[in-house]
Amino acid sequence: MLTAPASPSLAPSLSTQLRATARCVRAVGEGRSLSDVLPEVAPALRPGVQALTFHVLRHLGMARALVALLAERKPQAAVLGLLHSAVALLLEPTDGVRYAPHTVVNQAVGAARNDRSTERQASFVNACLRRFLREQVDLLAEVERDPVARWNHPLWWIERLRRDHPQDWQAILTASNQPGPMTLRVNRRRTDRASYQQALQDQGLASTPVGSDGLELATPLPVERLPGFAQGHCSVQDAAAQRAADLLLEGREWSRADRVLDACAAPGGKTAHLLERAEVDLLALDVDPGRCERIQDTLGRLGLAAEVRCADAARPGAWWDGRAFDAILLDAPCTASGIVRRHPDVRWLRREADVAALVAVQRALLEALWPLLKPGGRLLYATCSVFRAEGEGQVRAFLEHHTDAVLRPSLGHLLPGLAAGSGEFNDNRPGGQDGFFYNRIDKAPL
Repeated sequence: MLTAPASPSLAPSLSTQLRATARCVRAVGEGRSLSDVLPEVAPALRPGVQALTFHVLRHLGMARALVALLAERKPQAAVLGLLHSAVALLLEPTDGVRYAPHTVVNQAVGAARNDRSTERQASFVNACLRRFLREQVDLLAEVERDPVARWNHPLWWIERLRRDHPQDWQAILTASNQPGPMTLRVNRRRTDRASYQQALQDQGLASTPVGSDGLELATPLPVERLPGFAQGHCSVQDAAAQRAADLLLEGREWSRADRVLDACAAPGGKTAHLLERAEVDLLALDVDPGRCERIQDTLGRLGLAAEVRCADAARPGAWWDGRAFDAILLDAPCTASGIVRRHPDVRWLRREADVAALVAVQRALLEALWPLLKPGGRLLYATCSVFRAEGEGQVRAFLEHHTDAVLRPSLGHLLPGLAAGSGEFNDNRPGGQDGFFYNRIDKAPL
């Protein structure tokens, strides 16, 4: 584990944070998720290191291209991680804070000297960064021609977006490189949105209503500062993710006699929203035991109850009791290409082959769950992806092979950062929301 500075009363130095950030960036380059890496950072360092690491990953394409020009021979991985981190800090402000260039250079050199894996390369780090400051105009002009550097996404990702969204691909990439707003979902069973917005205002926290239950904060803050958070008055959930409950439940009355399945439920945000909105008999599944615990924790804090089972939704023979469901939410595993602004490591972890593999998983889940739905029931298919293969393409293929499937008017693709489209599979551009895909498919009555 990385260690915090000796004096807990002082904020960690930029040098200390850079050293930890470089290790996180290196770990992502080696294929590890930040969700696994950041918990290894000491708690005192973690908030600052997370902010810096997110910043670096949002500029990693450009940083890699620049470092490749600055270093005639490719340095060892530890040095590369530090150079990528320092160059990214020299490119743009971090969370609105711009460090003086000489401060970044000096602190990066200090980080190199205080790490056994890089201490012999401190002079090399110093030389590369000072050269960047001298020649940055020419260096930036040279790498700007590289699309990976220009857009800070892998080339295959950029090309897929250009094919899938020829009018909007640049806006999607631009939005994906911006931090997402902090959006809350107000728990209707504990309070109402107007009252909770006033509670925020009383603490000097400005917010704007979004969707049916959401409030977008003007400024992000730790959940511990949210009034009533521990008592279950609200949850943190992007406005796009909050659409699921509306789309699955709209148009009818629900009761405890109605069986609802949340097939891939962790971490439990959509499960909880369904229960906040309707008194139903809900079964929440997830294949991972640890993630099932997160669902239970979420429901417990919000004062909600559901049956939570650790099971593979694609293998109903192992868990289904034979009683059909009135509604199914399938928030399927996907590339997460619509939420990279909140998970900037995803773009660097995914490989082009992952798309086809995940499409196969999604198809298997749809096929396995459709027989579990009552005639006249409804299934909401969702992914947090902007790739058409995981959205429109998946639903079209399903409809072609199931004559009892009826597509209902639905949202289709939600594209981050962009005004509303039209058509059977809409391209909606909701502005500050994440990228998502939603379509409701009803089973024809007997």
